[in-house]
Amino acid sequence: MIALVILLVMVRVHDSIAEVLIPMKDYRDHPCIRTCQVNYPMVCEYAFRAEYFYTLTKACWNCPHNVSDCYRPGCVPADGNSRAILVINRMLPGPGIHVCEGDTVIVNLHNKMTGEGMSIHWHGILQHDSPHMDGVGMLTQCPIPAYTTFQYRFKVSDPGTHFWHGHFGLHRADGIFGAFVVRQAAEHELQHGLYDYDLPEHTILINDWLLELTLNRFANHHQAYGDNKPGSMLINGKGAHRVFYDNERTINITTPYEVFNVERGRRYRFRIISNGILNCPVQFSIDNHTLRVISSDGNPFQYIDVESINLFAGERYDVVVLADQDMDNYWVRARGQGDCSVKNAFQQAILRYNGSAEELPNRPSGYLFGARAGKKLNPWNRKATDMLVPVTHLENLRPSNKALNDIPDKKFYLAMDFNNIENFNFYVGPEYVPPLTVGKAHTHLLTPQINHISNTLPPSPPLSQFNDIPQDMFCNAATVQKNCSAEYCECIHTIKVDLNDTVELVIIDEGKVWDANHPMHLHGHKFRVIGMDRLNKSTTLEEVKKLDNEGKLMRNLTSPVDKDTVTVPDGGYVILRIHADNPGFWFMHCHLEFHADVGMGFVLQVGGLDQIPSTPANFPRCGNWPHIIAPPADKSVEKKFTT
Repeated sequence: MIALVILLVMVRVHDSIAEVLIPMKDYRDHPCIRTCQVNYPMVCEYAFRAEYFYTLTKACWNCPHNVSDCYRPGCVPADGNSRAILVINRMLPGPGIHVCEGDTVIVNLHNKMTGEGMSIHWHGILQHDSPHMDGVGMLTQCPIPAYTTFQYRFKVSDPGTHFWHGHFGLHRADGIFGAFVVRQAAEHELQHGLYDYDLPEHTILINDWLLELTLNRFANHHQAYGDNKPGSMLINGKGAHRVFYDNERTINITTPYEVFNVERGRRYRFRIISNGILNCPVQFSIDNHTLRVISSDGNPFQYIDVESINLFAGERYDVVVLADQDMDNYWVRARGQGDCSVKNAFQQAILRYNGSAEELPNRPSGYLFGARAGKKLNPWNRKATDMLVPVTHLENLRPSNKALNDIPDKKFYLAMDFNNIENFNFYVGPEYVPPLTVGKAHTHLLTPQINHISNTLPPSPPLSQFNDIPQDMFCNAATVQKNCSAEYCECIHTIKVDLNDTVELVIIDEGKVWDANHPMHLHGHKFRVIGMDRLNKSTTLEEVKKLDNEGKLMRNLTSPVDKDTVTVPDGGYVILRIHADNPGFWFMHCHLEFHADVGMGFVLQVGGLDQIPSTPANFPRCGNWPHIIAPPADKSVEKKFTT
């Protein structure tokens, strides 16, 4: 039996804080899963082991022909396709962290991936007073080398549905991700009366899924003629895509779906997380059931009843589902749009009423049936209507703050698009632009940029080693020294604001090519979404500025929703307000893996170096190392001695 099932629990109590140490298999094993109480924090410690792995290993025995074998420890069936993966504790998704507001989380990460540095970001945890724990490799910390360990330690003061994921290279696309839910005591939970149960097993993690290691697809897409279109999706790491055949029978066999159990007549809070990888907005719905949506990215709002939700990469939505239908099985549907529509990527799970037969729903299955009609929250590249409700129409339940000052202290316009530029990271010169040939319809790779700048990671983390970075590596649209519209610009794209500034960001997707999608995620801060619209199939920075100067960009400064991830409509804009109260170097980037990894992001520096919390003692260092030849040592003493 592998080590994953070994449980060691030790509880220490000191100074009214209980400390739990447990190398856990999954959330069900951890004592920090409890009914939250006011003023009773715990210190919750977890052991994470990262390693290369594979789906349908020998640990799966006869899965899926014998379905029970698919649930053996160490078996990752995924969607039935055999491929290399990266895992934490040989699980997909990795272990779920479920704690209470005010708890201290400790994760001891052991990197066993040969030749791979790594880091983990706690998506939605703002890291007040602990910016060095944000987990962005080469920005807030050095990547954790293979065969070494790193201890993350931070207090969780941001309740809601979040998740953790690898934040170096393409790791989260291949399996390094998991749920991170921070619950509250009932008296602090603003919507406690809307549901009967909030169960860890009703956490839903959705991601689009490639049928090969993501690095293979990334290199093929950027250097050759490979596409970037996912072929499948997963719900909680499970699903059916590949069909197996039994020689003794004529029926088709697949790997198992995830199952969510409910009791008829009860109300359940479901926490839905998108670990989206590529340009694949996910339409989520449950057959025959209305979704009462109550929260996004951990932030509660006045509930809205809809038939479906679009989730963009990095977003989270909490919904209440009333189990008011006949006792039966119902499809939970995740339908990929955008690039996922090319190969009809979708996935399904099962909502099963207690007492129903353990069988598949007796309803149509497949990609087309995931396109549910009716009211939809968070439309994709569409203007608002009565049936298409953008997040700007949601009413925040939390009070206003300094982010909603009438006039911001600082304001920035950020224009995004795919630019046709000679990107020297992938090609330079005419040898990379051959004549069009049969079956090869594109020869030029377009580069996703912000203000015509590609962000690059520094040689050392600025949070802990700012003075080790050549200062000419930092730039932004106001300081860059060349015409970035005509010449490729790459730097540490940095925007600096003062501590406690009210900051307004007007982010524009010019929409020159494709009907794409860029979900933007900010580390270290929430933002208020005070404006959003799609103007046309395309727009320009100049047009949006002109409209803004004429007072035609509407802003809601009364009760706009809080989020940390938001989509920017193609050919439109979104207006965000931030109270910059958390000093540090915070990444804001497109949450599509291929876009972020080629530079679609920037660093928001909040405050001066003297205002950033001190670097922890013995914090790992890294950076450039020039070989400096020292002058020859005086060996006269040595010569005399040997003589």
